[in-house]
This record gives sequence, structure tokens and C-alpha cells, in this order.
Amino acid sequence: MSSEKTLDDEDTFKILIATDVHLGYLEKDAIRGNDSYNTLDEILKCAKTNQVDFILLGGDLFHENKPSRRCLHNCITMLRQYCMGDTPIHFNILSDQTVNFNTTQFPWVNYQDENLNIAIPVFSIHGNHDDPTGAEGLCALDLLGASGLINHFGHSQSVERIEISPILMQKGNTRLALYGLGSIPDERLYRMFVNNQVTMLRPKEDQDEWFNLFTIHQNRSKHGPTNYIPEQFLDEFLDLVVWGHEHECLIAPSRNEQQLFYVTQPGSSVATSLSPGEATKKHIGLLRVKGRKMNLQKIPLKTVRQFFIQDVVLADYEDLFTPDTPQVTKKVEDLCYAKVVEMLEEAERERLGCPLTPEKPLIRLRVDYSGGFEAFNTSRFSQKFVDRVANPKDIIHFLRRREQKEDIKDEVNVDYGKLLKTTAVEGLRVEDLVKQYFEATEQTVQLSLLTEQGMGKAIQEFVDKDEKDAIQELITYQLEKTQRHLQARGVITEQDIDAEIRRFRDSKKNTTEEENEIKEAMSRAKAHRLERGDDPLHSDISSEFADVAMDSEEESALFPPPTRGRGRGGRGRGGRGRGRGATGSEPKPAGRGRAQKSSATTQSRSIMQAFQAPSQKSSRTRATPSYTADEVAIDDSDEDISVMKAARPPPRPASSSSFTKYSSQSQSSRGVAFDDSDDDDEDNPFKGPSHRSRR
Repeated sequence: MSSEKTLDDEDTFKILIATDVHLGYLEKDAIRGNDSYNTLDEILKCAKTNQVDFILLGGDLFHENKPSRRCLHNCITMLRQYCMGDTPIHFNILSDQTVNFNTTQFPWVNYQDENLNIAIPVFSIHGNHDDPTGAEGLCALDLLGASGLINHFGHSQSVERIEISPILMQKGNTRLALYGLGSIPDERLYRMFVNNQVTMLRPKEDQDEWFNLFTIHQNRSKHGPTNYIPEQFLDEFLDLVVWGHEHECLIAPSRNEQQLFYVTQPGSSVATSLSPGEATKKHIGLLRVKGRKMNLQKIPLKTVRQFFIQDVVLADYEDLFTPDTPQVTKKVEDLCYAKVVEMLEEAERERLGCPLTPEKPLIRLRVDYSGGFEAFNTSRFSQKFVDRVANPKDIIHFLRRREQKEDIKDEVNVDYGKLLKTTAVEGLRVEDLVKQYFEATEQTVQLSLLTEQGMGKAIQEFVDKDEKDAIQELITYQLEKTQRHLQARGVITEQDIDAEIRRFRDSKKNTTEEENEIKEAMSRAKAHRLERGDDPLHSDISSEFADVAMDSEEESALFPPPTRGRGRGGRGRGGRGRGRGATGSEPKPAGRGRAQKSSATTQSRSIMQAFQAPSQKSSRTRATPSYTADEVAIDDSDEDISVMKAARPPPRPASSSSFTKYSSQSQSSRGVAFDDSDDDDEDNPFKGPSHRSRR
């Protein structure tokens, strides 16, 4: 039907790749409210124009865990507009779809539903912003899945071990194994990889004939000892890894020389923080797979708002001023004004000929005023650019270099403001702030009953997912378990009790037992919420969101306000107000002060009081991976390609596939054949392999 040199033939998969769309980000902002919607519209329009086989999303389709009605309405409208139609689908699903799509009552790919007309299937994993919550473990993607608009996969139901079963697809003679793993807390997933509790299944037959594509949504850059996932943890039989969660666009495939696979990081399609990583030009990718070879074409996004960031160190301008110069503050302000004007002029030049690009850019000037300089009034400065920039309120960000921590001799009168200086912080979360706080404090104010990880997780559930009972239930659960432990040990004296509590607490740190206890406490909190009938999944919070300021990854404080706004309006929820005052004679309502109330409750209960139900222990199992030899032929050249479509093959029923577990017992060396040339005179970029041996 087509010649051998034709690029888009009946054997070639065409896949549009995008991650971190963050739909609904700052949707109440008068200037930037439509940015995320415009970019999603461009992405879907690009998929339809290029007549792709399917769209692959790498998590964080939504910015909020509970998106507003407007956000869901816009998303559903665009998916229906671009992804539904009579265009034939050219590939088949061969794997057991009840395993692949295990979060829905319709466990089959949406284009095989006889009641739907799907032209472009969308496959998506969930991210950390739109992850499953509640007793049912549902997320916003499940709403779209039940509507037949997307195919949500990669959801792991177990915290004990993870088995990743691929979606097996075939188009002509090309076989594609699509693996996916939705967002999991990095520390937990890191520990599970170390303990060999993550297994990737492979077809038993013709393993070397499959192109293995893996989509993951985790930290790629190292934010702590275990707060990321090293690429070396992933199995070496993979061919390409699509890495979500990281917002910097590094879409050109980079080769991991240890594992011999390629990694592409598309980045976000909207800037959600004013950090250098967001200033990189945004792209999506058009991936072509034929046999064991691939080609990734970068497609720049035209509707993304421009973002320029610059650093100024005042100490470097000694020829202009010093801290002792008369009217030095005015001269510093003039310097900053000139820098902002330069960035605005550069934005204007780049925007010429791009009518889809928003008119007002994002501008950030980070000013290091260490060495005796003083900050000027940023509000007055911002007024000069109200009509020219999209973020007039936070153009200027003052920072100082971190100073050395002084020796603290007085353990009681500690100035914690000195311990935690305001520094540039990238990707810091609530749990990290809790951990940093207790690392910096002295022994007299350390936790004695709870662990830092448990407290951090409870605060995260309270802040991010509105679990009002999370902190109280964690304290109650740990108190009961500690009481049972002390009773079993027969400890009586107060000194022995304190020592035994510390030993019991330290023995659980960074273990699976600690993870299970936290999960049990969070489950209790969710159960209490459901008993009250307070289900946040059914509440529309679009009218409750206050205007959210731009997340700034350079700003940190001891406990900064959460990046997801949860301000309450005039609407009341029974007697459970937030931040409402109470007189001394009446009880305070549960709300943001939950931690205080829980602490008071705990102190009023003696550790030697009620000893209750026996503790529960969960069994753990382990899997050991093994490696087999395989060969990959890869071409990452970037060429423009014409489209030829084949007639739709007759529908084939989904059949179960036999899988074998992939383990790391024998790590035999593997040759990789690839071609990274950029020659434009070659008709077929899927070139023959040039074998290279692994050294």
C-alpha cells in the first residue's frame, strides 16, 4: 500500500507526548486565567492536525486535586471537540484491559466502546496534583474516564508492592508495550525500589520484538537523600522513559549510559512558579515508533506566556554605588527599573510574528542585597509596570545569601528565625518544611511520640486535601499504639517510660511499619469524614478559592502559606468554621487549629491510661528482579514527515497476554543500536542499526 521509504505507514505509531498541563492554574486571575486552557487547546489541536494514533499525558492534567466546575467543563469540552469523531483507529490492544484500566467500571479502552466514537484516544497517568484521594481512591481523571474521554492507567492499588502491567498495542508489524506509574510519594517509592518491591511485567513471547515505553511522574532531580527516583532504579529493558513532574523542558532524549535507555522530559506547558526552570521554552513531542526504532520531533508551543528571569547581585556594582553611597536605595531602584525594561524589550522582539503569544510577559528580577544594602518599596516599584507585565505584584524578589548558623547555647530561648533563613528553595513541600523545622530545633522541642515523617504527612493531608481529622487521628492512633507497647513491656517508672517511648519511636523511623501506621491513621480520618457526610469530592470550591499569588520557588519560610489556595468565603459548613474566634467559655470549632486541639487532648490523657485493641501487623512480600539481554535500535533525528493513513483494520477483541516478571538476577550486557544523526537528505529516519557494545 505504501513504499518502503514512506515514514508514516501502517507500521508506524504516532504519539503526541505532553506532561504537566496544570489545567485551571490561576483561573481566577484577570490576566492569566485562561493561559492553561489556551495551551491545552493548542496541544489537542496539534494532535488532530498531525493525525496521531493517541495522546500520552504524563500526569498533572489538573492543577488542583478538586478542580472547579469551570475547569472540568472546559476540559470536557475540549476533549469532546478534538478527540471524538469517526476517524478510524489503526492499532489494537492485545493485553488484558481489566488489569490495565482497573479504576473504572468500564475496563476497556474507550475507542472500543460501542457507544462512543473516539478519533484520538488519550492515555494518562495521574500526577501529584490530581492524585487519587478519599476512601474510594478516586481522582479527577476517573471522572473523565467514566465519561469515556480518557483512559486512566498506571494506578497502583497497593502500598506493599507494585506490579506494573503494560498496555500491549500492535499496529501493523510494530508492537508497543506502554508502561505507566502514577505519582507516589518519592520516599515511599524510593524505599520500595531498594527493597525490590517494584516489578515490571513483560510478555513471555517475543520479548525482544516489543518497543518498551514507560511514563513516570516523580522527582528526577535530587531534592534529598530519598526524595527522588534515580534513573538507575528503572529496568534496563526499557527503550524510552517519558518523565513527568519536572517542569523544565528537556524534551530532547538523553541517553542513560548505565541502563542504555533514553529519557525525555517534556516539562510543563504553563509556568506555575517564577523559577529559572520555568523560563525554558515550552515544547511538546511527536514520537514515531516503527519496530524497535524511534524518532522524536520537538513542537514549540505558541500560546505559552513568555517568561524572563534575571539575577542581580548589588555587591557586583561597586562602580555605581555602595551601601554608604548617598541615596543608594534610589540608585538601586533605578538599576532594577533598567533591567526590567530590558527584559520587556526582549519579550517584544520575540513576540513579533507570533499572534498566539499573550501580550503581557512574566518578568522576575531576583535581587541579592547582601552586604549592607536595603530593600526598596516593591509595591511602589510594581505600579510602574501594571499595564506591561502579567505579574506586577511580584516582579522583584529580594534575597540574601544564607549565613552560617550560630552556636546556640540556650536551648530554651531559641530564635528560630535565625535558624531558618529565607533562601531560594525549589520544589519544597509541606513535609520537607516540617522535617527542616525539627532538624533545626533543639532537643527540648523535638517530637517525642510522633515521627517527623508522620507529622509531615498529616499536615500535607490537612493542607492539600482538606482532611480535617488527619492530625488528630495520627496523634490518637500513635498514642494508642504506644500505650499498648508500654503495657506489653511492663514499664512503670516515669523515667523508664520516657526512654522506652523514644526507643519505640526511633525503631519505626523510615520503615514500612511507619508507612503503614500513617496510612491507617489517614484512613481513619477519611472514614470519619465520610461518616459525617463531608465528602470534599462533591463540593464545588471554584467560588471558595481566593486569588492565588504566583508560586515562588525562591521563597521559603518556616511554614509558608500553601501554594493551593483554600480560603473560605462567607459560606458556612455547620459548626466547623475555619479561623473563627471563640470565647473562653465555648469550645473552638475544628479547623486550622486542629493541631493545637490535638496537642491539648494528648496532654490531658495519661500515657498509662487505657490499653486497648491489639496492634496490627501487615505482611510484606519481596520480589527479586532479573535482567535479560535485548537489543534496541533507536533514531532520534528530527525531520518533517508527511502523513499517510491506512484503512482501519477489523476490530480485534482484547485478549489476555501472558507476562513474565522482570528481575535483576543476571545482568548480562546488552548491545544498543541507534542513530542520532540529523541528516535531512535521508528519506527514512528509521535507519538501520549501527551496533555499539556496552562498556
